[in-house]
Formats: sequence, structure tokens, C-alpha cells
Amino acid sequence: MGAHPATASPLVRRYTLEEFWELEAPPEGGYYELIAGVLYVVPPPTGPHNIAISNLNRVFSRYLDAHPGAGQLFVPRAAVWRPDQHTWLEPDLLLVSAERLRTTDAGHLTTADLVVEALSAGSATYDRTAKADTYAALGVRELWLVDLERRAIEQRVLEAGRWRVAGVHAGSVAFEAAVFPGLTVVPEDAFAPA
Repeated sequence: MGAHPATASPLVRRYTLEEFWELEAPPEGGYYELIAGVLYVVPPPTGPHNIAISNLNRVFSRYLDAHPGAGQLFVPRAAVWRPDQHTWLEPDLLLVSAERLRTTDAGHLTTADLVVEALSAGSATYDRTAKADTYAALGVRELWLVDLERRAIEQRVLEAGRWRVAGVHAGSVAFEAAVFPGLTVVPEDAFAPA
């Protein structure tokens, strides 16, 4: 069974956020996202995707336990969204700083400090382009693209509204998040099953 790629609405019909919320789930699984009113169908995650996100979830949770007051981890189905732009994105993981949370409703996150997207065969192009560009436009400060095939994590940092690739990390050498000092990840640990 081949991977189904992320696709846009075939008629390129523009949806309001209210219309988007009324949609039934895609019949083949996965979920919908909305960028400037354009509907995207995102395929369901694979086993390697689930393992990588689960492993990073544990790393982020340990970091937050060791750094009380640093921020909040949000897991799948939490969204970054802007009603005025008819945009709704569901990252695989997102971290929001405590400072941002003091002025933001956790139920209406319009941006985040660190977003993680696992790239599967069906979503890699969408995640690297349309979705990454939208995160930049929304002011997300850092983006990790977890490449399941290459077993590497591409780290992007927002500078002057554009992504700068801070590194592509693989193997056993840890790297540190740009926006959460002390948050380090050993890339190969993200891909290892328990």
C-alpha cells in the first residue's frame, strides 16, 4: 500500500474557518488543514512517524520537568490558527514559551515558539513548503522537520520573516534548540523504537 500524498482541495475552493470546522473527517483517514482558505488533506501518520513523535514528546516533557516555567508542550490535534486568515494547522508537536502563554489563550494559539513536523512520504513536500511557509508567516520562531527516511532533523530558525537552516542533524551528536536553551536532542534517539 503506497503513501497517499497531502493534497489540496481539488477544486481549490476557498473555505472559511467555520466551514472548515463543519467538515467530516476524510474518508481515507488523516485530517484536514486550512491555509488561507485552501483545504489540504493530510494522510494518516505511519508507524515510524508515531515512534519519532512519541520519542520527541518524551524528550520535551523531560526538558519541561527540568525547567519549570519554561513553557507548555502541546501534542497532536492542538492547532496554530488564525481566523482572520482562514488558517488552521496541526503540528505534530509544539512548544509555547511561558512568556507567550501569559498573553495568549492556550485554546487559540496564533503562533508557537517551536514546532515539530515528521516528514513521511505522503507529507514531506507539503510540510517543507506550504506548511513551513505558513508557519513562518505566522511567526513561529523555530521549526524542526524530522526526516523519517534520512533519519535526520532539519532545524530551521526564523530570521526577518524567513527560514534559515541552522543545521541538519543526524547520528549520535546532540543539538540544541535555538529558542529553548538547554533543550537538546540526540537525533538517532528520535528514531529508535522502545
